[in-house]
Amino acid sequence: MASPEASTGSAPISLTYFTHSGYSGLMLAHIGLMTVAWFFVLPIWQIIFFSLNAFGLLVGTIYNSKTPDLYGNNLHHKLGWALTWIVFAQAIIGLFRFFSNGRHNAKANGGDQATFMTISAHNRTEYQQMHPGSLASMHRYSHDSGHGTESESGRSDSLGGLHEGKDEETQHFGHHIQVNQVGAAASSRRFVADRILFRATQMVPGWLMTATSFFYDAVDVLILIFGFVAILTGFVTYAGVFKGSNIFNGLAHSVKGGVFFWYGLLTLGRWMGCFAEYGWAWNVRPPMGVVSARKARVPSAEFVESFVIFLYGLTNVFLEHLAAWGDTWTAQDLEHVSITIMFFGGGLCGMLVESKKIRQLLNASLARLDAGQKQYGFNEQWTPPKTYSFSMNPFPGLVILLLGLMMSSHHQHSMVSTMVHKQWGTLFVGFALARAVTYILMYLSPPSSYLPSRPPSEIVSSFCLISGGLIFIASNKDTVAAMERYDLNAMFIFTVTMGFTAFLMAWQMIALAIKGWAVRRRQSESVPDRGTLA
Repeated sequence: MASPEASTGSAPISLTYFTHSGYSGLMLAHIGLMTVAWFFVLPIWQIIFFSLNAFGLLVGTIYNSKTPDLYGNNLHHKLGWALTWIVFAQAIIGLFRFFSNGRHNAKANGGDQATFMTISAHNRTEYQQMHPGSLASMHRYSHDSGHGTESESGRSDSLGGLHEGKDEETQHFGHHIQVNQVGAAASSRRFVADRILFRATQMVPGWLMTATSFFYDAVDVLILIFGFVAILTGFVTYAGVFKGSNIFNGLAHSVKGGVFFWYGLLTLGRWMGCFAEYGWAWNVRPPMGVVSARKARVPSAEFVESFVIFLYGLTNVFLEHLAAWGDTWTAQDLEHVSITIMFFGGGLCGMLVESKKIRQLLNASLARLDAGQKQYGFNEQWTPPKTYSFSMNPFPGLVILLLGLMMSSHHQHSMVSTMVHKQWGTLFVGFALARAVTYILMYLSPPSSYLPSRPPSEIVSSFCLISGGLIFIASNKDTVAAMERYDLNAMFIFTVTMGFTAFLMAWQMIALAIKGWAVRRRQSESVPDRGTLA
């Protein structure tokens, strides 16, 4: 591991897990396994995630048993174990939900446990043309179950006739049905455990299933953010930073930079088509009837962005002097408070712009003239502009543009810190300019489809937000001090972040493409179910 002394001959620093030379291989293995498991595997392969996470926990436990506690009472250890149990509980609840859905389906079908035989629509139509009425008798047979509605000889004839025809296709079709029957019988013998779990779900009260379903859905939405926090606290513990009063500076940069990081991931998701049902994917918002009433009432993406900006300004205006509580206010403190007031006012303006009621009131000067439309008939000059159908709100981009300009010239205690702040400030300016290009494109050609329009400028926006958020996190005092101690210039953190951002964006695209493939495969598998014989 690295030496605890800087190459410039500075005084020794306190021992951390980073500077501890013993068993460094175990620590690096723990970091690698957990990063791969939580960041890359969890969204798509839960079984592999559990394997990697368990192996990472084992390696970390072995490392802790062989090394002293160099960061007492740290959050990472507690959070890591808590999240592991939460994900495990979610998996168990998901299993029960699966069989609970089966229970509800069984109730909806009157408790019938009839075996379904999957037959392709093409073969079924072809067979119906050759043997009119035989499929209907087969349909009756599968529900008969000894009720005496059809004679035994009739059953034998309806099934036996499948092999007596001279036509090759008829024989092949009959063999297809016979194989499905044999497979269904084998499945009923194999999945005894499934039946036990199915019976177990019948003993769980409905209110408990509702509560666990809410827990499952909440974890499903937040688990990746929790994983990000766990990895971030892991690096804090590994480096031994954010101790004493520096914790406030570290928390401020981590929380604010983390918000921009996830904002960038959501922006990339919007470009790929996520949240299209809410009208967030640069598309026309689907009306009620096409989507549910709840989704139709969700506010626009620009309103949510403005609300988050407003909330940030509202809360942080009281926290900017927290690290120097009781001390004299400095000019830098006032600068930070001014930024939070800008966020408060800019977010509020953005929400007002998104309000339909405000827009109607702003058109009140034409209210009397509007009566002429009713008196003299319809006039196309009274038709709302096409831009009314789509939100083009400049305030979120404007606020972030001004923040980037301020941070690009924000005075810091060292040249490295100034350069790092200038980097993420410039990236935020790049986001604002790219978002402006998006609005210009939308103004010239407003979206006219429910499908995502995918403006290319939003890829640039997401890249600037993700990389800018990561550099924002790294611009805290302790990280900058460590960079100076080990003779690392500002371009080191910049180049590493650019490479990681590009790789992460590629992985997000692949993960969502895998999701789309899985959804289409499930849909294609459900098509034959419409032709099942029951």
